Amino acid sequence: MGFLPEFGNLFFTLGAFVVALSIIVTVHEYGHYIVGRLSGIHAEVFSLGFGPVLLKRTDKRGTQWQIALLPFGGYVKFLGDADAASAGADEEVMSHLDAKQRRRTMHGAPLWARAATIFAGPAFNFIFSIIVFAGFLAFQGLPADTPRVGALYPMPGVVELQEGDLITAVDGQPVPELSDYYTVASELEPAGEVTYTVERDGAMLDVIGPHPLPARAAGIALNSAARDAGLQVGDVVTAVGDTPVWSFAELPPMVGAAEGAPVDLALWRDGETLEVQLTPRRTDLPLPDGGFETRWLIGLQSGTFFDHPTRAVGLGEAVPMAVAQIGGIVSNSISGLWHMVTGAISTCNLSGPVGIATTSGEMASDGLASFIWFIAVLSTAVGLLNLFPIPVLDGGHLVFHAYEAIRGRPPSDRVMGALMTTGLVLLAAMMLFALGNDLFC
Repeated sequence: MGFLPEFGNLFFTLGAFVVALSIIVTVHEYGHYIVGRLSGIHAEVFSLGFGPVLLKRTDKRGTQWQIALLPFGGYVKFLGDADAASAGADEEVMSHLDAKQRRRTMHGAPLWARAATIFAGPAFNFIFSIIVFAGFLAFQGLPADTPRVGALYPMPGVVELQEGDLITAVDGQPVPELSDYYTVASELEPAGEVTYTVERDGAMLDVIGPHPLPARAAGIALNSAARDAGLQVGDVVTAVGDTPVWSFAELPPMVGAAEGAPVDLALWRDGETLEVQLTPRRTDLPLPDGGFETRWLIGLQSGTFFDHPTRAVGLGEAVPMAVAQIGGIVSNSISGLWHMVTGAISTCNLSGPVGIATTSGEMASDGLASFIWFIAVLSTAVGLLNLFPIPVLDGGHLVFHAYEAIRGRPPSDRVMGALMTTGLVLLAAMMLFALGNDLFC
């Protein structure tokens, strides 16, 4: 019966992948549908999935809404389309339509309406991501500007700080603002005990606590050595090999010095000491200047040993921050693709369906909030991918519309057919390449 847990994990991973993909596809296709409808283009079918239809319903506008058997995509078929990709017109259908009815087709509508309808799919993916990111910021808030102690996390050693303490100095160095706290923390020498000056109930006290940035796992990276080794959020690394560790800053050089060889860690978890061995992975990290840095990593994310009280974030602040978040994802994605093409970083950074499905399952297992955040990130990636100027993708259609705007007529049917075939071959090659990365990298 040992196969049952593995089967359960596989089912959970596939289920998370289908849910994530279905949400993203629904958002994308609804963008096409609603903008097309508002532009006077009639949608005959809105399908979530491909293949045999499982459920369907026709609304008062004559659009059939359906769920199909294969839940790995979806489409909107507009009046007059020869297929779900809107690659060409069904000439037999078009020949029986009068001028007013032809206006309601994708191929008989004005250029602006067709372009807006095509662009709306990726645009809705970005809008969805903005809503999710802004919602998280508005719900969770941002750390307040002062270094006040919130909820304390379990830590080894002496921790005399209490919730509500206002930290005014660390090891004698003043920290009037939260940014000062982190500046001092990053420059502080590793030590088992650090003196904190705090204001508590109107009195100034010197108390003992761990390093401000201890070697505590505030997060575990996806597809990392730490996650595979079973490390958990809250684990505190107390030693690498025989060398004691007091601050998170000590970990990267120790791990990097192994150059990919297995590393022995001593961990503190809820009062118990554990020993694990893991093998660092070569990872390409984006840099602020747009380049990449290759390092050996185990996948732990740093943090402090207490929560920060938060301040409210209004939509006027949350939305621009969400837009900036999307800008960062897009910029890093394009930079990563370029560096893979030029050979500066490994092509193994490109994940295929298996990798995305695995990540979906891992994020879902981390909790609903993590899963929703991942869906928003993936939605941004899907929106960006669809804007690539590849025939059969939305970006390819927009290129055709730009050609039509310049030349006054669309490409010929023969040229369009050849380009669409080329696009399908290119897209299939990309999918096979990414799948190969999933299986062999």
